[in-house]
Amino acid sequence: MADDVEEARNELDKEFASYRKELQKVHEALQKVDAAGPLDDVADLLEELEDTVKKVRTGGLVGGGAKGHKKALDHYRKITQGR
Repeated sequence: MADDVEEARNELDKEFASYRKELQKVHEALQKVDAAGPLDDVADLLEELEDTVKKVRTGGLVGGGAKGHKKALDHYRKITQGR
């Protein structure tokens, strides 16, 4: 049982680290929106921000994103509450 808990925790930590790394992309896209001036196409910048947030949330094509973290968290909670 301890191995299962440790494995689940390792997976949770891995997913969280991945999410935090991807979250930086949201900060960068938001910074572009924040730095925009009157001659910038803010609609495009906002669309880019929305797309970036969606990819971080869902994981895009290859990653788990925040959904991967949620799945790992749910699994970890299920294991630890069953102790």
